[in-house]
Amino acid sequence: MTNHDIARLAAERPDFAAIAEWIPRGASVLDLGCGDGSLLRYLKETCAVKGYGVEINDLDIVSCIANNVNVIQNDLESGLADFEDGSFDFVILSQTLQATRHTEPLIREILRVGKAGIVSFPNFGYWRNRIRVMLGNMPLSSELPYQWYNTPNVHLCTQHDFEEFCGKQGIVILGRRVMTGEREIKLLHNLLGSTAVYRFQRGI
Repeated sequence: MTNHDIARLAAERPDFAAIAEWIPRGASVLDLGCGDGSLLRYLKETCAVKGYGVEINDLDIVSCIANNVNVIQNDLESGLADFEDGSFDFVILSQTLQATRHTEPLIREILRVGKAGIVSFPNFGYWRNRIRVMLGNMPLSSELPYQWYNTPNVHLCTQHDFEEFCGKQGIVILGRRVMTGEREIKLLHNLLGSTAVYRFQRGI
């Protein structure tokens, strides 16, 4: 991967750069719902991480192999029983949280297998999404590109929803990055941010 490729990925997926800032060089990573392996490849180039992706789609598996990413074909909804406790420094769920049907058990598995978890998701509380709903339509954007009838998303949430969920589950939030495009949002982030990225771990 060239420097140009790294810059292009960071521009197309600003959550990649946000995630990379939290991962020490040489850390072990498990990327759940890894798609074509772009995130893992990005982290290998920028952080020299070691690890695996988990993906179920056949075409994405082929793309992972082409991207020189170690990948395991598995359904996230069936759990992570193949991995021992504390197997990885970080378990990542990038732009996949909203498409999972059984969120609570998956988050518990993330924190069993990993010493810390990282998730990124489209913030349903973003002001453009609110306006679309007020006008009578489901949101449609680069972060939420699907129509209501063909979307894989089943559990859309706002930042406030996710933080409330963590509180109820005894999960400690270690870091939060909120952005719209490549711009980081510092104020009114649940209103002005289109994408949220969280780093978290099990509470004591």
